[in-house]
Amino acid sequence: MTSEVLLEAIGIAKSYGAVQALRGVDFRIRRGETVALVGDNGAGKSTFVRILSGVTQPTSGTIRFAGKPVSIDSTDVAHALGIETVYQDLGLCPNLTVADNIFLGREPTRGIGPLRFLDRRAMRKAAAEVLPTLSVNVPAPNANVARLSGGQRQAVALARAKLWERSLVLLDEPTAALGVQESRRAMDAVRTMQEHGVAIVIISHNMPLVLEMSHRLVVLRHGRKVGDVPRSAVDGDDVVALITGAREERIEEELA
Repeated sequence: MTSEVLLEAIGIAKSYGAVQALRGVDFRIRRGETVALVGDNGAGKSTFVRILSGVTQPTSGTIRFAGKPVSIDSTDVAHALGIETVYQDLGLCPNLTVADNIFLGREPTRGIGPLRFLDRRAMRKAAAEVLPTLSVNVPAPNANVARLSGGQRQAVALARAKLWERSLVLLDEPTAALGVQESRRAMDAVRTMQEHGVAIVIISHNMPLVLEMSHRLVVLRHGRKVGDVPRSAVDGDDVVALITGAREERIEEELA
């Protein structure tokens, strides 16, 4: 992990009428770092991820990416910066093939002018090369996504991030609805991205996974950041205490 800050969000706030989903959240992540974003339901985690992915715009606050101010006002802008989001529902189209889903919205074409066609051969070839690096139970590039297991679908979603050489990947509940074995395979895929220096934000209620995979934990409660601690300084009970507010002051004193 390098010391260079990849993304920094300063004073991010988001209001929906009278409801304040985020209240001046500061956040940073360095290249190659894995940060767990944790908090109870309604803490603001999903809203914050939607802002970083370009789905939602903040009411106030600023974002810097690779040291430069940016306005992530669409998912296209996020993709251009190198930010990929893997949502809990994975965002896959079950009626399409594995290769089609990996390239969805970014399909290569061949031909000239108006006589251009999808280059499905190139899509299948690229999918066949990237998938074995992410999954033990590798789905075929031309397989229909509707027939895949949960772990295989997760591999397809992660393949997008690796194929497009993303510098920041946001994982929203990456092991939700997966069995023990498939969860392990999904995390092995995440480790592969970690080894290649990808910055990763993991949003999860799975505390063992969070503690195993992250370098640092950022805790949100009621739209505010109430903790930003290195993984080595806390255990599961400490993190739960931060999430609930039970021992916030004591933990912050110990880590000061």
